[in-house]
Amino acid sequence: MKSNTPFAGKFTVVTGGSKGIGRAVAQKIYSMGSDVLIVARGKEALAEATQEIKTFSSVGDQFIESIPADCTDMETLKPLFEDFFDSHGVPDYLINCAGYAYPEYVQNMALQDFKKQMDINYYSQLVPILIALPYFIERKSGYIVTTSSMLGFFGFIGYSCYTPTKFAIYGLTDTLRHELKPYNIKFSVIMPPDTKTPGFDIENRTKPQECVIVSEAAKVMEAWEVADEVVAGILNELFMIMPGDTKKLWRQFLENPDTFRDELDNDLKSARKKLKKE
Repeated sequence: MKSNTPFAGKFTVVTGGSKGIGRAVAQKIYSMGSDVLIVARGKEALAEATQEIKTFSSVGDQFIESIPADCTDMETLKPLFEDFFDSHGVPDYLINCAGYAYPEYVQNMALQDFKKQMDINYYSQLVPILIALPYFIERKSGYIVTTSSMLGFFGFIGYSCYTPTKFAIYGLTDTLRHELKPYNIKFSVIMPPDTKTPGFDIENRTKPQECVIVSEAAKVMEAWEVADEVVAGILNELFMIMPGDTKKLWRQFLENPDTFRDELDNDLKSARKKLKKE
């Protein structure tokens, strides 16, 4: 096997694989030899992503396929996955990247906004896991990756809808990691910082002004940069994959969470002064 094809002979499912981080991860893993199935709601984006990823083939007899589906819909997704697994085999990796952020001042949001974010950010990852788990448990092997966020371990203005979903993903992944250890099922949780994706552009339309100011100093990563770190983390079987500045912030938070929060609060106060809100 070539050194650049460590996924040769493997089969990977990537949900949310038509855009952003999911698409970049699917492309990276495909370029390293894996067969890939990408799943997302948008048919046009899926078709475009499939054609682009196909050009990165690195080994012979390799497939890239797609399924247009809503990953929150168990009744629809389950038979689609089961049919695909029957014809192509059980995947070695399930990488969940579906999700989105809707930042706003909490007083401007309704309960349905919180429910929608939980559906897309939590249940769209849980449903594929629940479908794949019986196969992984029976085979006693498998690798499941979820996508949390840098905001999966601290709160930040404007993200009262988003952050709880990412805390939930972290909690789910860590619990499954522990419970399914006897079945040799491995887990990683991705905790990316701000990343330049189509979703991030949409996110910026509603982001509170204070959030923009406080975030100015943070580096925005490219999706391919995150994908490189994600794939490296999977190959090294890291539980927490923390691209970019996430690892540094995580260490600061662990060392002294009170100081970390105080600094965030001071940043917010300075931003409000700049906006003449204080």
